[in-house]
Amino acid sequence: MKYSILFFIGISMFWGSCTPTIAKNDTSTTGDAQIVDSELPWSERLALSVIHQHPDVWTTENDIKPEWNYKIGLLMTAFEQLYDYTGKQKYHDYIKGYADLIIDENGVVTGYEMNTYNIDKVNSGKFVHTLYEKTGDERYLTVIQTLREQLKNHPRTNAGGFWHKKIYPYQMWLDGLYMGTPFYVRYTQEFEDGAGYDDIVHQFDEIQRHHVDEPTGLLYHAWDESKAMDWADKTTGQSPGFWARSLGWYAMAIVDVLDYLPADHPGHQRLISYLNDLSVAIVKVQDPSTGLWYNVPDRPDSEGNYLEASSSCMFVYALLKGVRKGYLPARYKADAKKAYDGITEHLIDVEDNGLVHVTQICKSAGLGGNPYRDGSYEYYISEPIKTDNLHGLGPFIMASIEREQI
Repeated sequence: MKYSILFFIGISMFWGSCTPTIAKNDTSTTGDAQIVDSELPWSERLALSVIHQHPDVWTTENDIKPEWNYKIGLLMTAFEQLYDYTGKQKYHDYIKGYADLIIDENGVVTGYEMNTYNIDKVNSGKFVHTLYEKTGDERYLTVIQTLREQLKNHPRTNAGGFWHKKIYPYQMWLDGLYMGTPFYVRYTQEFEDGAGYDDIVHQFDEIQRHHVDEPTGLLYHAWDESKAMDWADKTTGQSPGFWARSLGWYAMAIVDVLDYLPADHPGHQRLISYLNDLSVAIVKVQDPSTGLWYNVPDRPDSEGNYLEASSSCMFVYALLKGVRKGYLPARYKADAKKAYDGITEHLIDVEDNGLVHVTQICKSAGLGGNPYRDGSYEYYISEPIKTDNLHGLGPFIMASIEREQI
């Protein structure tokens, strides 16, 4: 009997030691009972999956404490659009619950420090702006005024383009246009009588001046005015190659800024022309089989490249919104619909209980820093590939809303 007990304990310890560790952002089945109704549209199916798995918004980032984060801001912007689309209070409550956790009674934001001059930190101001509009809560006004103050003092290139971050001097990244300009244009429309319109359009003009690759029409991820970075071309200052999500950020920035930039402003038609030029370029590198885009979009046949979810969702959103708003020709609707079908067929997993997951999301990518990111093809494909990373969740909801409106 003693040996039997010892054998049982030994076997139990062996199997316990072999239990796999679940990586962050991995998902697991929570049972067969239906949690999310498969008859709902995809936008709500994913949103309800997120709420079920993360009742507290801040945990979507797997942080150990609540933080002010551009990726959560992206997700909250998607929920904001979903609330406007459906009118369902639960989506508004999800946003407000996070805001009221992260913003104290004086309008001070947990984890935000203006003096870092990180343009990513401005992105979350968009959903706070909406909360102020809906509630009149002065705390929210304080937050968006603080973010506007950051932009007033944010360091710039010699020609007036916002640096991506203080720690990345004289650099403009495509990502930064999405992080800063949609917030800026809405604020200046509502509080400054449009005084910042010219400055906002100028940000896009600078990107077009320095980032465009004329042969392909694609835009390089970043540009270093000083040409001091090792990744920067010593003649042009451009980073070495193209990254799909950075192009997605830029496309979304254009269509979202156009929501607030008056049609009679001289820059309005310029931004539409930039969107049209970009749309031509991205459709040329769309995978003809699936309708999706590769992580490095101009090298589909290179070893290690893969069809990437966040950029594909961003392109669908920008193309469909562009068509809906009249910025793009109607022919792009077919390209976007093919891409959206490719996303749901190849990049979405659904559990038996109805929970929805977005797969094949590039976790993150940047330039410089420590460890050093050199902007090479090998670098972009080396970044981890995740499921349910926030870079993909928010854009899938946003793309789904646009698709469902057709």
